[in-house]
Amino acid sequence: MEQLGTIQLETERVILRRFTLSDSEGIYKNWTSDDAVTQYLTWQTHQSIADSKAFIEAVSAGYDDKTSYNWAICLKSNPDAPIGSIGLGRFNEALHSVEVGYALGKAWWRQGIMSEAFAAVISFAFKELKINRLVATHHLGNPNSGKVMEKCGLKYEGVLRQAGLDNQKRFVDLKQYSILATDYII
Repeated sequence: MEQLGTIQLETERVILRRFTLSDSEGIYKNWTSDDAVTQYLTWQTHQSIADSKAFIEAVSAGYDDKTSYNWAICLKSNPDAPIGSIGLGRFNEALHSVEVGYALGKAWWRQGIMSEAFAAVISFAFKELKINRLVATHHLGNPNSGKVMEKCGLKYEGVLRQAGLDNQKRFVDLKQYSILATDYII
């Protein structure tokens, strides 16, 4: 397994790039302050632009580390305005495994944008990082996230009982999906 860090990725409609401090107001406006977006995530809705700035500072601090992968999702038509985020984490070097997590502003739901961004990250993970297994989970109350995973070629594996926390720090069940290098056609 190789490590390259958060490098810019592009698709037909989307640019995946590093966050910058100038993104603070945009991410707050576009998704981090929206309860509809954060209700199934592990972090609480941001109450101020300062919360979003702190998030970006934390993410940016990891960019010098080649094992940090946190992208701002931007439309090519407006590359300075992030509409979501996607990242890789929970690396298991022995198993060449990684987990992906993502969030997208409500105004951009059901347009195929997250599937497009996720597909780019999957391609990067298999082709460049040489992983063997990519895993994603979602809160049972968020079946549309599972649809994104299936659209991107991940296979449903089952329910993990009380394997996660919601944004109120309550235990929640998660549905788990994965894709293997042998499933992915390079």
